[in-house]
Amino acid sequence: MKNIEKTSYRSALETVLELKEKYGDKWSAIKSHNAARMITQNQFKTGLDIAQYTANIIRKDMADYDKNPSNYTQSLGCWHGFVAQQKMIAVKKHYKTTNKKYLYLSGWMVAALRSEFGPLPDQSMHEKIAVPALIEEIYNFLRQADAIELNDLYRRLENGEDVQAAIDNFETHIVPIIADIDAGFGNEEATYLLAKKMIQAGACAIQIENQVSDAKQCGHQDGKVTVPHEDFIAKLNAVRYAFLELGIDNGVIVARTDSEGAGLTQKLPVSKEPGDLASKYLDFVECEEVSIENVSDNEVLLKRKGKLVRPVRLANGLYKFREGTNIDRVVLDCITSLQNGADLLWIETPTPHVGQIASMVNRVKEVIPNAKLVYNNSPSFNWTLNFRNQVYDEMLAEGENMTAYDRNNLMDAEYDESELCFRADEKIKSFQLDAAREAGVFHHLITLPTYHTTALHMNDLTEGYFGEMGMLAYVKGVQRQEIRKGVSCVKHQRMAGSDLGDDHKTFFAGDNALKAGGSKNTSNQFEVKKVIKKTTKKETAIA
Repeated sequence: MKNIEKTSYRSALETVLELKEKYGDKWSAIKSHNAARMITQNQFKTGLDIAQYTANIIRKDMADYDKNPSNYTQSLGCWHGFVAQQKMIAVKKHYKTTNKKYLYLSGWMVAALRSEFGPLPDQSMHEKIAVPALIEEIYNFLRQADAIELNDLYRRLENGEDVQAAIDNFETHIVPIIADIDAGFGNEEATYLLAKKMIQAGACAIQIENQVSDAKQCGHQDGKVTVPHEDFIAKLNAVRYAFLELGIDNGVIVARTDSEGAGLTQKLPVSKEPGDLASKYLDFVECEEVSIENVSDNEVLLKRKGKLVRPVRLANGLYKFREGTNIDRVVLDCITSLQNGADLLWIETPTPHVGQIASMVNRVKEVIPNAKLVYNNSPSFNWTLNFRNQVYDEMLAEGENMTAYDRNNLMDAEYDESELCFRADEKIKSFQLDAAREAGVFHHLITLPTYHTTALHMNDLTEGYFGEMGMLAYVKGVQRQEIRKGVSCVKHQRMAGSDLGDDHKTFFAGDNALKAGGSKNTSNQFEVKKVIKKTTKKETAIA
C-alpha cells in the first residue's frame, strides 16, 4: 500500500483506488479523482514537513551564493498570514518562480501588532507563543494559496483546457521563513522550548541575538546589553538541539550580534586561562586602575597586565565597554558564533553603507572564508538621506562644485531631480547586489515593510474617502488598480476560499451541496472577459 501523503496526482489517485478496493462499498461515495485532487492541494501535512523542505532550499541557496555572490536571496517582513500569502502570490505572478525569495518574521512586528497586551516596543515583552502562532498562520495561508491555484487548474482541466503540464509542474507558495526568536525569551532551556515550537510550526531558520533576554532592545535603539560568548553559545546549542530532536538536521541558525551599537554588559564572565573567550570579553570592559587601599568593601576588581583595575559599573549594576571597541567586539562575536554552530551572521549597523559592512565582514572572512551575512535593509535608516550624504562626500572628493547643495537639507524635494539625487538613487537601487558582492551579504531583508505600507495606504485612502473624493478614492486608488494589475484578492470571496469550498462541498454532498458560486454572486463582475477585436474591411484589405 502506498503512503497516502504522496503528492503526485497520479500516485495519489492510485493510492485512493487501492484504498477503495480495500474498504469496498462503504467507500463507494468517495470519488478517487476528487480525493487525489485534495491530497495534491496540500503538499505539506505538518510544519516539520515544511521545515525540512525549506531548510533544504536555504542550504542549496547558500551553496549557490558561495559559487556566485550575485545569487543572493531576499525577503520582506510579514505580520499576518494574508500579507505573506499575497506577497508570494505576487512573486509567482511577476517572476514565475519563488526561487531565492523568502519570508521574514520580525519580532518587532510581533510586538507591535500581534500581542494580546496591545502594541508594544521591541523589548521581548510580547507572549512567546505569538511567534510560533504567526509562523503557523503564515504557512496555513500559503497552503491555502496552493489549494486555490491548484483548484482553479483542476477546474480548467475538467472544462477541457490543456493545463496538465501546469498541474504537473506546479510550484508551491511555501518558501523559507527566517524567524526572529529575539534573545531567546529566557535562559537556554526557555530558548530550546520556544525554538521547538517554532520549528514544529514550520520555521527552518531561526535568528537569535546576543542581548540579555530581560533587557532586550530593538537593534536600532540605544540601551542594548550584550551577554558573554559562553551564554550566547549555550543558546546556539539549544536551538541546534531543538532542530536535531525534531529531525531537521540541516536547520539554519542566524547569529545576530548587537555589539556595534551596544555599550553595556550585565555580566563579567569567569576566565579560566589567559587568552580564553572570557578573557577576551573582559579585555573590552572599561576599567580604572586602583590600589587596594582606596577600594571600598564589596567592589569587583580585576587584574589586567599586572595591575589592579576596577570595572566601571553604573548605578543599575551594568558594566561599560571601552569606547571604540565595538567593531572588534562585532568581529569576535561573529567568528565565535560561526565556530560554535551558527550558519549565518546578522550585524546591525548604524547606516546602510556597503564599505562599513564590508570592513567588518572581511575581517571575519580572514578566519572563516565562507562567512555569510543576513542584512537588515531597515526602515529605521533614512535611506534617502544616508545615500545623498554618501554621494555628496563622493562628489566633493571628485572635485565637484557643491555650492548648489545645502548639506544640512539634502532631503529637500527641490533636489529630487538633481545629479546628486540621481546618483544616490542609483546607489540605493544597486545596494543589495553591491553588498552581496562586496560585503558577504547572502540574504537581504526588510524587517517592517508591510507595517509602513499599511500605514501609508490607509493615510492615502483616508484622505480621499473622507474628503471630496468620497467613494472615488477607493475605486480609483484601490479597486481599479487591483483590476488593472491583476491583484488576486480583487475577487476576495475566491481568495478567502469560497470557490475551493464550493468544490469541496460538491465532493462531500454531491448535488445536494449549497454553493456560494452562481449567477447571483457579485464576484462574477470581476470575471476577465476575452475581447476579440473586430477586423475592419480596411484592415482586411491592407492585410
